[in-house]
Amino acid sequence: MLILSEFDIQFRLPAPTAIVAVLSVHPSLESRVRAGNKLAVEHFTTSIADAPAFTDGPKVNVSCTDFIDSFGNRCARFFAPKGHLRLSGSSVVETDAKPDPNDVRAEQASVQNLPADVLQFLLPSRYCQVDQFGGIAQDLFGSTAPGWARAVAIRDWVHARVAFNYNAARPTKTSMDVFTERVGVCRDFQHLAITLSRCMNIPARYATGYVGDIRRPFSGPGDFSAWYQVFLGGKWINIDARHNYPRIGRVLMATGRDAADVAITTSFGAAYLAHFYVESNEVDPQGNKVPLPEALEIPQPIPHELKTPTQTNGSEASPTQTQSATL
Repeated sequence: MLILSEFDIQFRLPAPTAIVAVLSVHPSLESRVRAGNKLAVEHFTTSIADAPAFTDGPKVNVSCTDFIDSFGNRCARFFAPKGHLRLSGSSVVETDAKPDPNDVRAEQASVQNLPADVLQFLLPSRYCQVDQFGGIAQDLFGSTAPGWARAVAIRDWVHARVAFNYNAARPTKTSMDVFTERVGVCRDFQHLAITLSRCMNIPARYATGYVGDIRRPFSGPGDFSAWYQVFLGGKWINIDARHNYPRIGRVLMATGRDAADVAITTSFGAAYLAHFYVESNEVDPQGNKVPLPEALEIPQPIPHELKTPTQTNGSEASPTQTQSATL
């Protein structure tokens, strides 16, 4: 199966700004990349007020440098001029035409037997307050069988008790906020599930990438998406507290402790989102999009003005970040 993923993200920069972007397919999938996977960084000489999104006006390519971060993700860093900045790219990745596996035999290792590099995914992180959930997790899942059964119980509990709502998103929302409010976007589902998993000594890490409507009815405009991975049976296994059913055609971009580690862009200065487009589709060998099954009702796109700050800052899964520090 071939999955075409593409993005076009544009910002208005009030001053020259250093930026780090995490927009490439994950290095573990490089052998499956059939086309693309190149980030284009362009500066437009016309102002955002004079040029609409997808402008074809005068532009200058901005050079960038790739590097691998401490979590094994491919990143790009560059220094962008003041004005209108466009980040775009596409990739065609060959994936298995099978749904996410249910690894019912995956066993949970004791902490003393975990690989050293996995231990960090049991600890508290920016959005996952493991130190505040010990008693809660034990009360909810202490009686469940260790391993896959316990991981699924946590996933299903979060899915059943948290409502999805774009308007409830905010970039500072933690797992305790999600537990208290019981509403959020996909990253919030995953943060709560990750936290509860870690409390039960199941290593869990945040994952972001493309989860398009592949061989299923259209569900709305495209976006980057979040899921998480649990370390069971000696390997990382995809699991999803928002879509708690097997999906087809996931394309991984990055993993980390939580969303703070895998923001699609981190700008070290102000950067105002001007345009955001992401889409992921199955294509045939000739590059034609494969038609989706018909749905009884097609959801209407969310009006731009109704999207939450987290969503309009890039993605419900991996928002952009603005920092005052320098590279």
